[in-house]
Amino acid sequence: MMKHIVPVMSGKGGVGKSTVAVNLAIALAKLGHRVALIDADFYGPSIPTLMGGGDVIPDHENRLIPPEKYGIKYISLGFFLSNPDDAVIWRGPMFNKALNQLFSDVNWGEVEYCIVDMPPGTGDAQISLTQNLKLSGALVVTTPQEVALADVRKAINMLSKVNVDVLGIVENMAGFVTPQGDLIEIFGSGGGERTAKQFGVPLLASIPIDTSIREGGDKGVPVSSEGDESQAAKLYRELALQLVDILDKKHSSEEALRVIN
Repeated sequence: MMKHIVPVMSGKGGVGKSTVAVNLAIALAKLGHRVALIDADFYGPSIPTLMGGGDVIPDHENRLIPPEKYGIKYISLGFFLSNPDDAVIWRGPMFNKALNQLFSDVNWGEVEYCIVDMPPGTGDAQISLTQNLKLSGALVVTTPQEVALADVRKAINMLSKVNVDVLGIVENMAGFVTPQGDLIEIFGSGGGERTAKQFGVPLLASIPIDTSIREGGDKGVPVSSEGDESQAAKLYRELALQLVDILDKKHSSEEALRVIN
């Protein structure tokens, strides 16, 4: 049973979508919620690296028991590759079947928030997810630069056409603060805020380039798992708090409409 299913999406690759998904999931768990993380980026699964691996075993009903770490249960196609460097060469139908199996063939138990790390773009994976599952809404990750924002606008328009609410935008790699305290806007500035205003959705976080985020991901120890002292961990915690608040209000509104009708 999954109360909220929230895909984390991007228009293009390389914007840090998987890193945001992992740290958001852990931040939600640290708030006391039951959280699942599904790596649906089959062509470039990053969750095994970001989470430091994991073992999947069958239960007595021959369903899969997902690994659990940092308070979250998680699964990735990467766990089933004989060689982690092997490429997944699938057409759409195989992709769609595997995506459904990650939900139906895994013993998730009771889950409040299921964060789904999606592949970039607006292809088979996105269409299958929206058609086959009831989504609570999507988060869209971008960097401030126009080349990323151009694809983000396409992703948001696609979500509108399939009736999935955009819960908010997360702007990643939003500048770099030097040890001297100077802000260097490597990928420009303000792109996330402008896009949020354009589509009438909130900008939920603006996360700068931070070596601790990169180091944690490379070591399999995400920055959100190491305490709330760092600025990066605080930003992910605030993102988690905002997501919970948005979904609580959305759920209350939907329940009120059901009563009225």
